Amino acid sequence: MNICVFGASSNRLDSVYFEQARGLGLAIAKAGHGLVFGGGASGLMGACAEGAREAGGDIIGIAPCFFDQPGILLKDYGQLIFTETMSERKALMEEKAEAFIALPGGIGTYEEFFEVLTLKQLGRHSKPMALLDTQGYFRPMVEMLEKTADSGFMSRSCLELFSLCSSPEEAVEHCARGEEEPVNVRHLEDYCR
Repeated sequence: MNICVFGASSNRLDSVYFEQARGLGLAIAKAGHGLVFGGGASGLMGACAEGAREAGGDIIGIAPCFFDQPGILLKDYGQLIFTETMSERKALMEEKAEAFIALPGGIGTYEEFFEVLTLKQLGRHSKPMALLDTQGYFRPMVEMLEKTADSGFMSRSCLELFSLCSSPEEAVEHCARGEEEPVNVRHLEDYCR
């Protein structure tokens, strides 16, 4: 199984985030899974890839050509695929993965996670999704989604489309369960309220 990981590219973060990201890479590889990620050499992306590399895991980095600058991409291990655009990058990451885990990150990470979540809500895939909730990072986002559901802007069922995990091992175990019950598109209105 290939697990796609989204996460921050910043190096200006507390060390606990890097430890959890590296631990996630280790957990993915030790469980015999491959890592699909954005190709970055820095930040949580780079730490996750370093963990996977340390455990001898398979790594596929996917990045747009304009990221091909000195020191930006992890080029010395695994496979690196270039795309023309960010949209193509996301589509290829989604295609090559059987599950998704989001590490803490900024707007790029949010955008990647929410695109995959939206596609799952629409029944376009039924792949497992997890948030690695290091230091309670994702709790405010989940609270926002709960308010969204409570206010009638989406179904509470959407909150069941991903798992909030407290450790790298828990996130990998969630993903290892494989394909989940697909959303019935005929009842799409249940997911869009």
